Amino acid sequence: MSVSSRRRRRHSSGTRRTQEERRSRTQARLLEATMECLVDLGWSGTSTTEVARRAGVSRGAQQHHYPTKMILVAAALEHLLEAQRLAYETAFAVLPKERRNVTGALDLLWEVFRGRPAKALMELAVAARTDEELRPLCVDLNERILQTIAETFEKLFPANTLPPDFTDTMLRGLFAMFVGLSIQNALDDDSRGHQAAVLRQVKEIAQLIVPEPGGPASTPAPAPAPAADDDGTAPPQQAPAATAAGAP
Repeated sequence: MSVSSRRRRRHSSGTRRTQEERRSRTQARLLEATMECLVDLGWSGTSTTEVARRAGVSRGAQQHHYPTKMILVAAALEHLLEAQRLAYETAFAVLPKERRNVTGALDLLWEVFRGRPAKALMELAVAARTDEELRPLCVDLNERILQTIAETFEKLFPANTLPPDFTDTMLRGLFAMFVGLSIQNALDDDSRGHQAAVLRQVKEIAQLIVPEPGGPASTPAPAPAPAADDDGTAPPQQAPAATAAGAP
C-alpha cells in the first residue's frame, strides 16, 4: 500500500469518527430537548418544531435523525430510562459507607422520582391513557421501570434473603406509592410535609424488612435461668407447650 493510500484511509476513518460524534451530539441534544418539552410544556405542548428550537438544530436536521414525533419520543423514552438507571446506581455508589443501606437507597429513589427524567416519563404515561398513538410506546413503561428497580435492588443488596415473590410485590407497592407521592409533590412541593412523613415511616418499616448490609443476623434472646427454691434446688423445667398438650 502506498503512502498516499494510507493517508487517505486514515483521513477517511477520522472523517467517519467526526461524523459519528456530530451525529451523537445532535441526537443527545434532541433527546434532552424532548425531555425538557415534556416537563415544561406537557405532552400536548411538545412538538418537533419546539424540540428542534430548544436543541438548537434545524428542522431538517431534526427530521433527518427522527422523522416523526413518535420516533423521536420513542428514542427519548429509551434515553430517559437508561439515564434514570445510571443516575441512581452512580448516586448510590458515591454515598458515604454509612448511608449505603435501605434508607439511603430509598432517599435516592425519591430524588429520582422527583427528577426531570421521571417527570417526563410520568407525563408520557399519563398522556398515553387517552392517546391511541402514544399508548403502544408506553403500555409496558411501568413494567420496565419496575424491572430496573428490581435489578438495582439485587445489585445493591445481594445478600438479602427475601423470597422472590415477596420482593416483587414489595417493590411494586413501593413503586406505586412513589408514583402517587411524586404526583402530589409536583403539585405542592410537599408544602405541608405529608410526603416526608410518609417516607419516614416507609424507611422505618424497610429497615425491619431489609437488614443492614453485613449486619449480624438477629437471634432470639436466651431464656432466663429458673430461680432456685428456698432449699437451693432449681424447680423442674416446664415442658414445652406442644409436649404438655400431648404432642410427641
